[in-house]
Amino acid sequence: MDALFDALETHLATRQPRAVQLPGFVLREAAVLVPLLVREGTPHVLFTKRPTTLRQHAGQYSFPGGSRDAEDATPMHTALRETREELGIDVSGVRVLGALDEVPTLTEFRIQPFVGVIPHGLEYRPNPIEVEFILEVPLEALLDPAIRRTERRHVRGVEYEVDFYTYGTHVIWGATGRILRDLLRLTTRLSELSAPKSR
Repeated sequence: MDALFDALETHLATRQPRAVQLPGFVLREAAVLVPLLVREGTPHVLFTKRPTTLRQHAGQYSFPGGSRDAEDATPMHTALRETREELGIDVSGVRVLGALDEVPTLTEFRIQPFVGVIPHGLEYRPNPIEVEFILEVPLEALLDPAIRRTERRHVRGVEYEVDFYTYGTHVIWGATGRILRDLLRLTTRLSELSAPKSR
Protein backbone atom coordinates (compact mmCIF):
# COMPACT_ATOMS: atom_id res chain seq x y z
CA MET A 1 0.00 0.00 0.00
CA ASP A 2 2.91 2.32 0.62
CA ALA A 3 3.63 2.32 -3.12
CA LEU A 4 0.12 3.63 -3.87
CA PHE A 5 0.29 6.25 -1.15
CA ASP A 6 3.79 7.30 -2.25
CA ALA A 7 2.61 7.65 -5.86
CA LEU A 8 -0.36 9.78 -4.82
CA GLU A 9 1.82 11.98 -2.65
CA THR A 10 4.42 12.45 -5.39
CA HIS A 11 1.82 13.30 -8.02
CA LEU A 12 -0.12 15.72 -5.82
CA ALA A 13 3.12 17.50 -4.88
CA THR A 14 3.85 18.25 -8.54
CA ARG A 15 0.58 20.01 -9.35
CA GLN A 16 -1.39 23.02 -8.20
CA PRO A 17 -4.97 22.08 -7.30
CA ARG A 18 -7.48 23.83 -9.55
CA ALA A 19 -9.50 26.54 -7.80
CA VAL A 20 -13.21 27.08 -8.40
CA GLN A 21 -13.95 30.03 -10.69
CA LEU A 22 -17.59 31.12 -10.65
CA PRO A 23 -17.88 34.80 -11.68
CA GLY A 24 -20.57 36.60 -9.74
CA PHE A 25 -20.54 34.16 -6.81
CA VAL A 26 -18.78 34.62 -3.49
CA LEU A 27 -18.23 31.13 -2.14
CA ARG A 28 -17.40 30.37 1.48
CA GLU A 29 -14.32 28.31 2.21
CA ALA A 30 -14.57 24.72 3.37
CA ALA A 31 -12.25 21.73 3.45
CA VAL A 32 -12.54 17.97 3.84
CA LEU A 33 -10.19 15.08 4.44
CA VAL A 34 -10.51 12.15 2.04
CA PRO A 35 -9.37 9.46 4.49
CA LEU A 36 -7.52 6.41 3.19
CA LEU A 37 -6.66 3.48 5.43
CA VAL A 38 -5.49 -0.11 5.17
CA ARG A 39 -7.70 -3.00 6.28
CA GLU A 40 -6.42 -6.57 5.90
CA GLY A 41 -3.74 -5.40 3.52
CA THR A 42 -6.04 -3.54 1.12
CA PRO A 43 -6.71 0.21 0.79
CA HIS A 44 -10.09 1.52 1.89
CA VAL A 45 -11.81 4.90 1.69
CA LEU A 46 -13.66 6.21 4.73
CA PHE A 47 -17.01 8.00 4.57
CA THR A 48 -19.32 9.30 7.25
CA LYS A 49 -23.09 9.27 7.07
CA ARG A 50 -24.69 12.47 8.26
CA PRO A 51 -27.65 12.18 10.67
CA THR A 52 -31.09 12.82 9.20
CA THR A 53 -31.63 15.50 11.84
CA LEU A 54 -29.09 17.90 10.33
CA ARG A 55 -30.28 21.00 8.51
CA GLN A 56 -28.05 20.56 5.45
CA HIS A 57 -27.17 17.38 3.51
CA ALA A 58 -29.09 15.28 6.02
CA GLY A 59 -28.62 11.53 5.61
CA GLN A 60 -25.94 11.92 2.94
CA TYR A 61 -22.50 10.34 2.87
CA SER A 62 -19.60 12.72 3.15
CA PHE A 63 -15.95 13.06 4.00
CA PRO A 64 -14.99 14.57 7.37
CA GLY A 65 -14.86 18.33 6.99
CA GLY A 66 -16.66 21.61 7.19
CA SER A 67 -16.39 25.36 6.87
CA ARG A 68 -13.14 27.12 7.63
CA ASP A 69 -13.04 28.85 11.02
CA ALA A 70 -11.13 32.04 11.73
CA GLU A 71 -8.59 30.15 13.87
CA ASP A 72 -7.77 27.70 11.05
CA ALA A 73 -4.42 28.81 9.63
CA THR A 74 -5.02 26.98 6.33
CA PRO A 75 -7.74 24.84 4.72
CA MET A 76 -5.67 21.78 5.67
CA HIS A 77 -6.02 22.77 9.32
CA THR A 78 -9.78 22.93 8.75
CA ALA A 79 -9.85 19.43 7.30
CA LEU A 80 -7.82 17.95 10.15
CA ARG A 81 -9.73 19.81 12.86
CA GLU A 82 -13.06 18.65 11.48
CA THR A 83 -11.76 15.09 11.17
CA ARG A 84 -10.73 15.13 14.82
CA GLU A 85 -14.10 16.54 15.87
CA GLU A 86 -16.20 14.18 13.75
CA LEU A 87 -14.28 10.91 14.13
CA GLY A 88 -12.88 11.50 17.60
CA ILE A 89 -9.35 10.48 16.62
CA ASP A 90 -5.89 11.91 17.14
CA VAL A 91 -5.03 13.43 13.76
CA SER A 92 -1.39 14.16 14.56
CA GLY A 93 -0.40 10.91 12.84
CA VAL A 94 -2.46 11.47 9.68
CA ARG A 95 -0.21 11.50 6.61
CA VAL A 96 -1.56 14.22 4.32
CA LEU A 97 -0.67 13.27 0.74
CA GLY A 98 -1.83 16.48 -0.91
CA ALA A 99 -4.82 18.37 -2.25
CA LEU A 100 -7.32 17.56 -5.00
CA ASP A 101 -9.11 20.20 -7.09
CA GLU A 102 -11.65 22.42 -5.37
CA VAL A 103 -15.32 21.47 -5.69
CA PRO A 104 -18.26 23.93 -5.48
CA THR A 105 -21.51 23.10 -3.74
CA LEU A 106 -25.09 24.24 -4.25
CA THR A 107 -24.95 25.70 -0.74
CA GLU A 108 -22.28 28.16 -2.04
CA PHE A 109 -19.18 26.62 -0.54
CA ARG A 110 -15.87 25.93 -2.22
CA ILE A 111 -14.49 22.67 -0.83
CA GLN A 112 -10.76 22.00 -0.79
CA PRO A 113 -10.25 18.22 -0.47
CA PHE A 114 -7.08 16.81 1.08
CA VAL A 115 -6.14 13.15 0.72
CA GLY A 116 -4.79 11.68 3.95
CA VAL A 117 -3.81 8.29 5.31
CA ILE A 118 -5.19 7.37 8.75
CA PRO A 119 -2.73 5.36 10.88
CA HIS A 120 -3.61 1.77 11.67
CA GLY A 121 -5.12 1.00 15.06
CA LEU A 122 -6.97 4.23 15.78
CA GLU A 123 -10.32 3.78 17.52
CA TYR A 124 -13.16 5.95 16.24
CA ARG A 125 -15.26 7.90 18.70
CA PRO A 126 -17.70 9.58 16.28
CA ASN A 127 -19.59 12.68 17.32
CA PRO A 128 -23.26 11.57 17.20
CA ILE A 129 -24.39 15.11 16.40
CA GLU A 130 -22.46 15.06 13.11
CA VAL A 131 -21.96 11.36 12.32
CA GLU A 132 -24.61 8.63 12.23
CA PHE A 133 -22.08 5.95 11.33
CA ILE A 134 -18.73 5.39 9.64
CA LEU A 135 -18.43 3.47 6.38
CA GLU A 136 -15.17 1.98 5.11
CA VAL A 137 -15.25 0.87 1.46
CA PRO A 138 -12.48 -1.06 -0.32
CA LEU A 139 -10.88 1.10 -3.00
CA GLU A 140 -11.15 -1.81 -5.43
CA ALA A 141 -14.95 -1.87 -5.01
CA LEU A 142 -15.17 1.86 -5.75
CA LEU A 143 -13.11 1.39 -8.93
CA ASP A 144 -15.70 -1.06 -10.31
CA PRO A 145 -17.48 0.87 -13.11
CA ALA A 146 -20.65 -1.15 -12.46
CA ILE A 147 -21.36 0.74 -9.23
CA ARG A 148 -21.21 4.20 -10.83
CA ARG A 149 -23.87 6.06 -12.74
CA THR A 150 -24.10 9.68 -13.87
CA GLU A 151 -27.18 11.87 -14.11
CA ARG A 152 -27.54 15.31 -15.67
CA ARG A 153 -29.14 17.99 -13.50
CA HIS A 154 -30.08 21.63 -14.14
CA VAL A 155 -29.57 24.21 -11.40
CA ARG A 156 -29.94 27.95 -11.98
CA GLY A 157 -29.93 27.39 -15.70
CA VAL A 158 -26.65 25.46 -15.66
CA GLU A 159 -26.43 21.80 -16.64
CA TYR A 160 -23.96 19.61 -14.81
CA GLU A 161 -23.26 15.96 -14.11
CA VAL A 162 -23.94 14.25 -10.79
CA ASP A 163 -22.03 11.06 -9.99
CA PHE A 164 -23.64 8.29 -7.95
CA TYR A 165 -21.70 5.37 -6.46
CA THR A 166 -23.85 2.54 -5.10
CA TYR A 167 -22.08 0.21 -2.68
CA GLY A 168 -24.58 -2.28 -1.28
CA THR A 169 -27.34 -0.18 0.25
CA HIS A 170 -25.13 2.91 0.44
CA VAL A 171 -25.34 5.63 -2.23
CA ILE A 172 -22.55 8.20 -2.35
CA TRP A 173 -23.26 11.29 -4.47
CA GLY A 174 -23.20 15.09 -4.58
CA ALA A 175 -19.98 16.93 -3.79
CA THR A 176 -18.64 13.78 -2.14
CA GLY A 177 -19.27 11.88 -5.37
CA ARG A 178 -17.38 14.51 -7.40
CA ILE A 179 -14.41 14.41 -5.02
CA LEU A 180 -14.45 10.61 -5.09
CA ARG A 181 -14.53 10.63 -8.90
CA ASP A 182 -11.40 12.82 -8.97
CA LEU A 183 -9.60 10.52 -6.54
CA LEU A 184 -10.55 7.38 -8.48
CA ARG A 185 -9.49 8.88 -11.80
CA LEU A 186 -6.14 9.82 -10.33
CA THR A 187 -5.67 6.41 -8.74
CA THR A 188 -6.49 4.68 -12.02
CA ARG A 189 -4.07 6.89 -13.95
CA LEU A 190 -1.25 6.26 -11.49
CA SER A 191 -1.92 2.51 -11.58
CA GLU A 192 -1.73 2.51 -15.37
CA LEU A 193 1.54 4.46 -15.32
CA SER A 194 3.10 2.04 -12.84
CA ALA A 195 1.90 -1.12 -14.61
CA PRO A 196 4.69 -3.06 -16.37
CA LYS A 197 4.78 -2.39 -20.10
CA SER A 198 4.19 -5.40 -22.36
CA ARG A 199 6.79 -6.02 -25.06
